[in-house]
Amino acid sequence: MASSNLTNDFTEKTSPETTLPRVKLPVMFRLGLFQMGLGIMSVLTLGVLNRVMISELGIPATIAAGTLALHQFVAPARVWFGQMSDAKPIFGLHRTGYVWLGTALFGLIVFCAVQVMWQLGGVVREMGSWAWTTQTIGWTALLGAVFVLYGLALSASSTPFAALLVDVSDEDNRSKIVGTAWSLLMVGIVIGGISGGVLLQQVQQSGVTLGLNVSSRFLTGEDAIATSLNNIKPPINSLFLIVPLIVLGLAIAATLGIEKKYSRYGERSSVKDREDSITLKRALRVLTASRQTAIFFGFLLVMTLSLFMQEAVLEPYGGDVFNMSIPETTQLNAFWGMGTLIGVSSTGFLIVPKLGKRNTTRLGCTLVAICFVLIILSGFTHNANVFKSALFMFGLATGITTTGAISLMLDLTAAETAGTFIGAWGLAQAIARALATVTGGIVLDIGNALFNAPVMAYGLVFGLQAIGMICAIAILNHVNVMEFKKNTRSAIKMVMEDGME
Repeated sequence: MASSNLTNDFTEKTSPETTLPRVKLPVMFRLGLFQMGLGIMSVLTLGVLNRVMISELGIPATIAAGTLALHQFVAPARVWFGQMSDAKPIFGLHRTGYVWLGTALFGLIVFCAVQVMWQLGGVVREMGSWAWTTQTIGWTALLGAVFVLYGLALSASSTPFAALLVDVSDEDNRSKIVGTAWSLLMVGIVIGGISGGVLLQQVQQSGVTLGLNVSSRFLTGEDAIATSLNNIKPPINSLFLIVPLIVLGLAIAATLGIEKKYSRYGERSSVKDREDSITLKRALRVLTASRQTAIFFGFLLVMTLSLFMQEAVLEPYGGDVFNMSIPETTQLNAFWGMGTLIGVSSTGFLIVPKLGKRNTTRLGCTLVAICFVLIILSGFTHNANVFKSALFMFGLATGITTTGAISLMLDLTAAETAGTFIGAWGLAQAIARALATVTGGIVLDIGNALFNAPVMAYGLVFGLQAIGMICAIAILNHVNVMEFKKNTRSAIKMVMEDGME
């Protein structure tokens, strides 16, 4: 009897939604405000803090980058936070409460990280140079722990937000929501870069010489170092106090009232009124029910790894092969970013509706592979303009690939346990991003050992990325959305029947 009732309940709740309003373009832009906030925070955290730790505080680059990267290594928690948002509503809402609390927490935590950073820098300043002592080990460990907490809070907000996009969208408008939201992510990255640059420029105009770190002590004197750090602390503290408040405001503005008005979770989910039955163990059973989950996880891993391996070597490529100055190589991100913004914003509205999500993703991967070949060929011309053009085209191809892959990802997400699936996809991407940076540096070192010409060494990295994209296409060809939905739906029903016994 319980099984029969559950089957009927499941059928009714997975029927097409007819009463709830559809998300229109203004609401899509509202939702994108949260992504814009994340873009701002990512630039300030990875850009400004990284620069201050290395250049102003004399903390070794390995220590600075390592502690900052720790927030990516807690990616497995995304699955847990996604499952929690499926099963345990906050403030009566499955997604919005997590978004708000997570955003408030990561804003508070990043401010605490800045204060720990000053303490570590103060120890280095007193010693005159970096050395492993009880104090440096202790403050470094604390800074790493704070960034671990930052990563957890980030996962607690971003994973339920992505699940919310599944809840409020239908298959025919999902790509538009993705395109709009991720376009505003790029806008946030641009805003973060500009605001960080303006801040550092204002600091320098106030008489502080940026880059005056502890290695300059014997040239500038103790007092100059102390004055430099005392002048730079207030604006940095203010930035990391005001901006998180702005980001929290954006998160609230993006999601306030959205879930109540537009979410289809209640109609789609067969687990809405059975929160206690959806344990993490049962959620993982649903996650592993279809082989399509593993196939798409593998695709995301290979695609993301191949796409971002260039992050660690792109600016050095401009300097070593094209003799570009530091400001010129810094501006390379503008060419790539502008291309990505155009690609992301146009794909959801123009390409996906015509080609479909899988074909769009396949097209994007193919174009990315071609662009890597063009980037290699531009190195043989030693013409910076050719390189910049190839980089802009790479940005366009990246935008197409990203939009297609995310749209397909949301289709390969069971509405009944959307948070769990979004957590898994986030895990794949986070692992790949972490591996990409390390792999890019390792491959470049191998290339330098094998070849005397820099263009050949860097070409080895870009060539491997092109091959990786071809491999991603091969995996993508085995992705079948219909098979995923059939197997996952059966698994959800079986898990819930077990929970009713």
